Amino acid sequence: MVAQAAVKPIGHPAVGASIDIGHVSHAFDIDGTKLEVLDDVSLAVEPGEFVALLGPSGCGKSTLLRLVAGLEPPRSGVLREDDIRIKGPHPSRVVVFQDPTLFPWRSVWDNVALGLEAQGILKAQRPRIDAALELVGLSAFRNAYPHQLSGGMAQRVALARALVNDPKVLVLDEPLGKLDSLTRIAMQAELVALWQRKGFTTLLVTHDVEEALVLANRVVVLSDRPARIKADIAVERPHPRHRGDPYLADLRRQILGLLGLEATW
Repeated sequence: MVAQAAVKPIGHPAVGASIDIGHVSHAFDIDGTKLEVLDDVSLAVEPGEFVALLGPSGCGKSTLLRLVAGLEPPRSGVLREDDIRIKGPHPSRVVVFQDPTLFPWRSVWDNVALGLEAQGILKAQRPRIDAALELVGLSAFRNAYPHQLSGGMAQRVALARALVNDPKVLVLDEPLGKLDSLTRIAMQAELVALWQRKGFTTLLVTHDVEEALVLANRVVVLSDRPARIKADIAVERPHPRHRGDPYLADLRRQILGLLGLEATW
């Protein structure tokens, strides 16, 4: 299946960057053995798109995100952001992982300030921290510490820490994977709202087919390792989406079939 025209964030001009993944292959050396992870993956993401990556556990989804973030170079192929080759990490591309990784000895405000502090611009940009906390609804908890937060609140702090840098690309590696089901649904709605307000390009890795369909404009299905793209599916529904929508149910059935899980439907 081929994705159709990209759906841009509603009511907000796209300020995100384009991402071009061209014939990327990657492998790891483990005890002298070459482990192939990605095999000739090509993917074009337009500015402001929300793209979800689905695939079997261990197929290489998170590795692909690390390459996009510039955390390591590919063995072969080229990745570009706005036609500029990605050669390493950059503040325009920010990663949010499954674990919020907050420093327990720093307050919420100080955790969010880390990126600006590392860039040496904290003194001049302090208002951005308060703005990011307001954006994720945590202004009242600016002086709290991580042990005083729920799992969902801690993940919102991680999001604020990413958003304070005004990223063009938000890279999400199963950021909601450890949350309970009710908090996860609420956070999904918050992610969509943030994306619509800010217009950044979003790449999400998830194992949850329903989550991918509720959030993303496109769902890219990867094969077993070494990962290749099996399908690139456009999700042509405006937000907010309803989980009971027959259109989404049909896409879910198709995707489960691509993942070899027809019997679970």
